[in-house]
Amino acid sequence: MGTDVFLLGLLIVSMLTGLVTEAVKKILRELGKDPLPNLLAGIVAMVLAVAVSAGYFVLTDMVFTAKVVVYGIALVVLAWLAAMIGYDKVMQAIAQFMRYRKGDG
Repeated sequence: MGTDVFLLGLLIVSMLTGLVTEAVKKILRELGKDPLPNLLAGIVAMVLAVAVSAGYFVLTDMVFTAKVVVYGIALVVLAWLAAMIGYDKVMQAIAQFMRYRKGDG
């Protein structure tokens, strides 16, 4: 799994998190429960990140190595952060780390 596929997975999870979170909130409100939006978004993001990672690993017949496990864990954590503070802020931070790693800044 390369950085481009990782970022695509993060984008997919971030887009789906908003949709699934709204659907779950609507269901919970119909049941008479008041959901905690941030907690719910974080849980939904983590579940979706695990599902997207597992689906990608299965579809590509990927062998589990330490690198793949780190990508999976990073996807879960960054998806949770994206759900809490926004996808654009997470992408800005990633871009800054990438520039720093390349020695540009």
